[in-house]
Amino acid sequence: MDDLSRSRTAPRVSDSAAAMFAITPRPAAILLDALGTLVALEPPVPRLRAELARRFGLEVTEEQAARAIMAEIAYYRAHLDDGRDEAALAALRRRCAEVLRSALPGDCVRLEPERLLEALLASLRFSAFPDVRPALEAARERGQRLVVVSNWDVSLLGVLRDLGLEPLLDAIVTSAAFGERKPSPAIFAHALALAGVPAGEAIHVGDSLDEDVAGARAAGIEPILIHRGDGPAVPGVRTISSLAELTAPKV
Repeated sequence: MDDLSRSRTAPRVSDSAAAMFAITPRPAAILLDALGTLVALEPPVPRLRAELARRFGLEVTEEQAARAIMAEIAYYRAHLDDGRDEAALAALRRRCAEVLRSALPGDCVRLEPERLLEALLASLRFSAFPDVRPALEAARERGQRLVVVSNWDVSLLGVLRDLGLEPLLDAIVTSAAFGERKPSPAIFAHALALAGVPAGEAIHVGDSLDEDVAGARAAGIEPILIHRGDGPAVPGVRTISSLAELTAPKV
């Protein structure tokens, strides 16, 4: 996974970004990261505290819940590619729940693993950024192909389906299903093949320099870094703050 939370800001188009749109041909395909680009993880700590209280009558502090969630997320990030199919994903989730239990206060040791897993999954909720659907719909109207390329387990399809985004996409590529993570050029090459376009006719939008920008460049794809906040500009990297900027009018 990427960062736990992203701030939502109104679209803004910098002079440099507008100039780039003026000189860059419209790409035939747009590859997109998922977490931090299309969807956000809603704050899980309050949800976990509420689930533990509701299901087990356990009260934990915000600090205790945050420590446990961070331990679980760190474990998940290191092992997410184990979730390559439904059976393997179920096993990965059970291990994540065990990591969570080990990181919670001592009283939680007695919690039933399956019930704790249910509490964990109920604590992890995703929402689409408000600019996503309009941007995807506009791209489809322009005839552009849309492919998600994400370091995620196979559950990403269900997440995007539940948010109503799947019908707007031509393909969804997860590192777990493909077998390699970004920044590997291979996963980008696979996405290009699904889109049916060469690297020079695609762009990739993501929020990570190490995974998205470096990976896209290694595959010969123009990267676009999305900063959903007030992060500093990165020299030499086309940067936007909203997917709405992908539809900025050309001069």
